Amino acid sequence: MSKTFLITGVSTGLGLAIARRALAAGHRVAGTVRTQEHAAAFRALDPDRAHAYLLDLSDADRIDPAVREVEEELGPIDVLVANAGYGLEGTFEESSMTDLRRQFEVNVFGTVATVKAVLPGMRERRDGQIFVITSMGGHTTFPGLAFYEGSKHALEGITDTLAQEVGQFGVRVTAVAPGAFKTDWAGRSLVRAPRSIADYDELFDPIRTRRQKLAGQGIGDPDRAGDAILSLLDEENPPVHLLLGSDALRLVTAGRQRVQDDFDAWEKLTLSTDSTEGGVTVA
Repeated sequence: MSKTFLITGVSTGLGLAIARRALAAGHRVAGTVRTQEHAAAFRALDPDRAHAYLLDLSDADRIDPAVREVEEELGPIDVLVANAGYGLEGTFEESSMTDLRRQFEVNVFGTVATVKAVLPGMRERRDGQIFVITSMGGHTTFPGLAFYEGSKHALEGITDTLAQEVGQFGVRVTAVAPGAFKTDWAGRSLVRAPRSIADYDELFDPIRTRRQKLAGQGIGDPDRAGDAILSLLDEENPPVHLLLGSDALRLVTAGRQRVQDDFDAWEKLTLSTDSTEGGVTVA
């Protein structure tokens, strides 16, 4: 059965690939873009079922009206794919507080505002599906991506909690964490903080050079990512957390093991903080 999608960030990358696969499957897609040029290009994909809306997630006051506009023109939104966002590369010390605020303004606050705008209608209808595109960096970490990965960790935690709250209303929620895909994430969609501290040269210069060299050459196929997301439509119990790509599975598994190793190594200290008089646990 045909559904109405709202997908943020359909100009390029995963957002565009997901939109294309949804259109090919016969669905209607409202896609957000930031320029009239991209709007025209998106509509050209399917003049009858591809609908473009201008929206920059950093403009918080525009998000709710944009969603209302989609609903007025196309009707209820059945599926939200909260995809829009960007990356910030830079060591923690060399990245500014302005960098951090903008990273969270778009990736976290903009995404959350979009979900909040769509959610009431889904709750009232007792039906709907929300996909929040995070990153393997929302489960593990790599040098030079502290602020970006912080934003994606935040989305993973928010999405996990949301899924527990709205499942009772028939609203299904999945945080989708891709690995490295053949997109422009490490190119046009990655802001690089300037270098200024020589102490980080040995660690970080090779990492930045490698990312620049391998931009757009990830193992992941964007079209297959779109197919994977579409395969979850109408699943009664879709995953709350979904990794996409063998690299994501390998790197996240290794990262989680590092965390578990710390828990195991310091278990005695962890348990030493319990009150000797007992008490009540949170769950």
